[in-house]
Amino acid sequence: MRPHVNQRQAQVREILRVRGSVRVAELAQELGVSPVTLRRDIEAMAARGEIQRMHGVISKVAAGHAAPAAPAARAAAPAGGGGEGLVIGMVVPTTEYYYADVVRGAREVVEARGARLTVGLTRYLPGEDRTQADRLLSTGADGLLLTPTWDAGSPGPGEGAWTAELPVPTVLVERWAPPGHPAAALDRVASDHAHGAARAVQHLAELGHRRIALASRETPTSARLRAGFGAAVTALGLEPAPAWPGADAAAGQGPRGEAELFARTLDYLCAAVEESGVTAALIHSDTDAIMLIPRLQARGVRVPEDLVVITYDDEVAGLADVPLTAVAPAKREVGARAAALLLDRLAPDAPQDVPRQHLELLPHLTVRTNRSLRTS
Repeated sequence: MRPHVNQRQAQVREILRVRGSVRVAELAQELGVSPVTLRRDIEAMAARGEIQRMHGVISKVAAGHAAPAAPAARAAAPAGGGGEGLVIGMVVPTTEYYYADVVRGAREVVEARGARLTVGLTRYLPGEDRTQADRLLSTGADGLLLTPTWDAGSPGPGEGAWTAELPVPTVLVERWAPPGHPAAALDRVASDHAHGAARAVQHLAELGHRRIALASRETPTSARLRAGFGAAVTALGLEPAPAWPGADAAAGQGPRGEAELFARTLDYLCAAVEESGVTAALIHSDTDAIMLIPRLQARGVRVPEDLVVITYDDEVAGLADVPLTAVAPAKREVGARAAALLLDRLAPDAPQDVPRQHLELLPHLTVRTNRSLRTS
């Protein structure tokens, strides 16, 4: 064992002798080492019975008692491990809807490699991202998977710099930062939503549609959807459709409430078909499309005879009364790839000079053979 390791572990023993117990995250800062390095020391010391540990806290061994041995499960980690004993913190807006599969994919990889996943939820509340990240770090997280509440999927001016200053390896999940932003240097894994929107436009163009509309509520996904949609319309030489009014809402110029926005979207699609010759639309999300279709038909716009619909997300598109063709981001794979990338960074033998990675996974178009996809 190298001298500096002996010296560091001696410092840990002395601190515990004086204080009795200490949080791992606080101790790492005090000693000036990374939580990953300290956790390796703790693993070795606990295995020798020198200290006790529990939920991000270590303590000295009580007189006359031996510290519990490391769980046998850690000694029998699956092949391709390297995460034994590690704790991965994951901050997401919710574990429902879109992020249910993202979290599931991350959990599968984390547990398969002998580590443990802990989750913090933000519910899109301002400032909650950092609160949850700090909480997970205080309870012993060795690395973080972060999905910050950035309205456009990327941080605005002066926003989110703290994510690049965290004391542990961090991977952004379904978020991205522009070049020059501190968070742009972080690893990240995200869906290529621009490609997904372009794939839908390409498919509709192959069916003969020349004027296609986009209706997307304002979410962290919508900016990329609009970019991919517009690029595909231009690249394929299609006729631009009237702009969707929901974009004005984001700038404070349009409808503010859900009901008003929904009514505006319905009016927009009806006018696009009846006045502008639109014959197809990409609608984000599935639930909006399922609610809009009967209302369109009640207004005299037949689906698919007058308007072919493709949805984006594919959460429930296949459960519509007439299953809808949809673009599906690889949500589960995003979570899995992000977790694997983080665990690779945390591996004891991980080289320190490996370049950071920005991975974008391509969404998949699922064509459902039914009356919702007639050719123009």
